[in-house]
Amino acid sequence: MSMLDKLAAKIMPAESDEDRANARRVAEAMAGDNDWLAIVLQQHRQIEQCFADALSAGDASSRQSACKRLAVLLTGHSNAEESVLYPAMADYDEEGRAAMAYEEQATAKMQMAKLETLDPMSIEWREKLEHIQGAVLHHVYEEEGTWFPQLKQRTLPGDQARLTRRFLEEFERYAQTGQRQVPLQMAAQMSEHPDKGSHTWSAPTS
Repeated sequence: MSMLDKLAAKIMPAESDEDRANARRVAEAMAGDNDWLAIVLQQHRQIEQCFADALSAGDASSRQSACKRLAVLLTGHSNAEESVLYPAMADYDEEGRAAMAYEEQATAKMQMAKLETLDPMSIEWREKLEHIQGAVLHHVYEEEGTWFPQLKQRTLPGDQARLTRRFLEEFERYAQTGQRQVPLQMAAQMSEHPDKGSHTWSAPTS
């Protein structure tokens, strides 16, 4: 572990598992039927599962495959947030939070790049991945506990549909899930029924 990693590791999330669960329940109650917030929450759960899969994998090949799936999902998800949701936060006088969100995700991307250089069967690899996991869990808690519920409350119905469409477009631009028509279909549906959607998003499985 580098000195930077050791320093960062000391700044552990103050929130408990119960705090995270409570924040998620509140966010889930606020989410519309497959709107941008619902999609974000679903992707957060999938990211958490990817971390668990990587940490529980028993051999180098399985760990590398699990980390590849994690990297695709995490990068596509963060790119969509950075292109769509954080600018929307800034539009509502949350420039400070938006800047913090960008910085946290940039750090996670750099740490994921460092992870690729490590022996997947080494102690250093596991420590690095656990460090990234802790940082991502804290970031998710910030989004679900405060940032995104406030954005949801402040955003008008027509803009909710636009955020959903744009989030899906930006995620697909990187993740290439093969669902290119979904954003346009959802946008049309949500324009007619701003508080509802009809698409169930799914993450790439390979």
